[in-house]
Amino acid sequence: MSLKRILFMGTPQYATIIFKSLFDNHFNILSIITQPDKPVGRKNFLQPPHIKKFVIDNNIDIKILQPSSLKDYYVYEYIKTLKPDYIIVAAYGHILNKRILEIAPCINLHASLLPLYRGASPIQESIINNDKYTGVTAMLMNEGLDTGDILGFRYFKLENNITIDKLFLDLSKIASKLIIEVLNRFDGISPKKQDNLDSSLCKKIQKSYGQIKFDNALEIYIKYRAYLNWPGIFLESGLKLKDISLIDTLITNQEGEILSINKDYIIVGCKKGSLEIKTIQVPSKKPLSSFEYIKGYRLKIGDVLN
Repeated sequence: MSLKRILFMGTPQYATIIFKSLFDNHFNILSIITQPDKPVGRKNFLQPPHIKKFVIDNNIDIKILQPSSLKDYYVYEYIKTLKPDYIIVAAYGHILNKRILEIAPCINLHASLLPLYRGASPIQESIINNDKYTGVTAMLMNEGLDTGDILGFRYFKLENNITIDKLFLDLSKIASKLIIEVLNRFDGISPKKQDNLDSSLCKKIQKSYGQIKFDNALEIYIKYRAYLNWPGIFLESGLKLKDISLIDTLITNQEGEILSINKDYIIVGCKKGSLEIKTIQVPSKKPLSSFEYIKGYRLKIGDVLN
């Protein structure tokens, strides 16, 4: 039996782990298509996508294409010339057009239990909604947004305090096993249509999603866990709050009141509940321990953090 010829399309660590699984299982990966390098930091140094950096760091001999758009005709010609048996997509970042979809079966590893959380931010959405379960769906792609027929899925039980980075890692591991199973028995799978009545859509995360008020400690903590990597959580003043733990969900306090000051953390009250905060970052400054911040700004118990 000939090796399955794979074109892989993906960008972040989630995609890298899935790619590595295919590579380690000796699939014939013809090429990788990923996002262009992007400027990072104040000096705008170009940073390669996670998957590109992984390939370079591990001296993997594979061609990488980084088009700014899939609409360019040369991209279609490039893929068609490769003659892939399958196109595997994992958090690539662009919707595939009809021409590409017709070249070979396109399988997307979507990090939700479709039709729930179609769209750009399914992992964050599962945390925001305080779900008990999430998972990964292997989907046969069509021209819609995550509306294709289901080839397989795997459930995952969410831990109570799981953060976005941990959940990304857990789901990528599940996806990396699921794709091997789907490819090995692809010819025997009967794709299942999605029930559109149960569908929901999640949008691309905006920076504004991270802004909070000290109103509800539980809701702030959930938002902190979902937006830990970006955009983080911050007050209207731009003050960023990091390394947060939930202390209480019921007791009524003045919003933002400093209830306790310790060398390792401060406790801040919310209209409902309270939070432990270990690190604070002033806009355009380096993060400080909350104790250093309190000391530097001469705040005391009873003052308001804003």
